[in-house]
Amino acid sequence: MDIKVQPMGDYQTNCYIATVNGKDFIIDPGMGATPWVLKNVTNPVAILNTHGHFDHVWSNDELQKKFNIPLYTPKEDVMLLQDSGWMPNLPPSTPDIEVDGDKEFEIEGVKVKFRHFPGHCPGCSTIEIEDAMFSGDFIFKSSIGRWDFPYSSADDMKKSLLKFKEIDYDKTVYPGHGEPTTIQQEQRYTDYWLKNI
Repeated sequence: MDIKVQPMGDYQTNCYIATVNGKDFIIDPGMGATPWVLKNVTNPVAILNTHGHFDHVWSNDELQKKFNIPLYTPKEDVMLLQDSGWMPNLPPSTPDIEVDGDKEFEIEGVKVKFRHFPGHCPGCSTIEIEDAMFSGDFIFKSSIGRWDFPYSSADDMKKSLLKFKEIDYDKTVYPGHGEPTTIQQEQRYTDYWLKNI
C-alpha cells in the first residue's frame, strides 16, 4: 500500500490518499484538498471520513461530484456534514453510506474496517486498511482528541480508550493532525489519559 499525506487548511488537517492494488481511497479531504487530490489520484474509488468535523470533510461534496464515487461517513456525525456551528460556510455533503458502529466493507476488492471510538465527537472512528490505521482525531502521537467540544463526551472518550487498549495487534497509526505513530506505542499512554480525563 502507498500512502500520501498533505496537511490542509489553517488546522493542518491531514488528508490521506491510500492506494491499494491501483485503487485510491481518499481519507478526510479537508479545506482546499481538491487540487492536491486531483494531482495525486489515478483511480479513486471512495471517500472515507473518520468523523464529521469541518476541517476533515470540507471537500467531500466537491470530490463526490468530480469523481462520482461513494462517500462513507460515521452515522452519528452525518448531522455535522450539513450544518457546522463553527463554520457556517461549510459546503454540505451527504454520505452514500452511513457507517453504523464497527463495520467492515469490501470496496473494489479491498477490505476497509471502521472502528467506532466516540468521545471527541459522536461518530469519531478509525479506519483500517491493510497495515494502516487512520485515526482521525481520536488518537495522535502521544496525545488524544479533545473532549470539550460541542457533542464531545468525556465518558465516551474513557470507554473508547478502554476499547483501544484491548486491541491485540499493531499497525501504523496515521492521525488527523501531526505525525504517524503505532497502536502499541499509544496504548502505553491510555492509563495516563484515563486518569486525566
